[in-house]
Amino acid sequence: MKIMTYNVNGIRAAMNKGLTNFISEKSPDILCLQEIKATEDQIVLEEFHKLGYQGFWFPAQKKGYSGTAILSKIKPTQLTYGCNHTLFDSEGRVLRADFDSVSVISVYFPSGSSGDSRQEIKMEFLEYFFNYIQQLKKTHPKLMICGDYNICHKPIDIHDPIGNKNRSGFLPEEREWMDKFFESGFIDTFRRFNSQPKHYSWWSYRAAARLRNKGWRIDYIAASENLYENLAQSSMFPEHNHSDHCAVETEILF
Repeated sequence: MKIMTYNVNGIRAAMNKGLTNFISEKSPDILCLQEIKATEDQIVLEEFHKLGYQGFWFPAQKKGYSGTAILSKIKPTQLTYGCNHTLFDSEGRVLRADFDSVSVISVYFPSGSSGDSRQEIKMEFLEYFFNYIQQLKKTHPKLMICGDYNICHKPIDIHDPIGNKNRSGFLPEEREWMDKFFESGFIDTFRRFNSQPKHYSWWSYRAAARLRNKGWRIDYIAASENLYENLAQSSMFPEHNHSDHCAVETEILF
């Protein structure tokens, strides 16, 4: 089973840049999308249907903002929209699809880069989501949590750790949360197979950052530890440019 996550920064714009051709080429079994910025009626769904995908969409109530989705070639046994939090659910941040062998979450963590109030909301999300996942593990022990976490975990995950040490996305308290999250029973699947630096999943549109590979690794597929032996490989696709992010994929064997 190939599971992919991709913050598309507007699915309509990404489709205009060849997103469906990319999906056809890579052919993930399950594709988690974030920041879709569209409602279902605004998307040309037929393009995904032709590729064999069912689509499940969880847009934000605010137009042109946030939202998550899951495209799947495998029929889920259950879908859960939201995480039982009024604000985060209104922003379409958490969507879960359960399958026979695993439960897959598409999640879009808030960004705190726009100001103190959003940083406070981000920290609230981190606390809430951690507790939500700890409870969920009791009933759904095999989890794949896929999405834009909006946090670089370690210095290896960011091009300039010293210059960015006080920026949202690399703050000590955010990185401590990542430590706590992975220590609570999850695997950073990309780092399970790739220990080298200069692997990033997001680049600013400014100063030719992507061309110069001045990026941040903020997109993750986390697997519960009981799936360790099932993990086969993990990759990123920075050469495919449909967004300011790139896709991340993990293959898991059942």
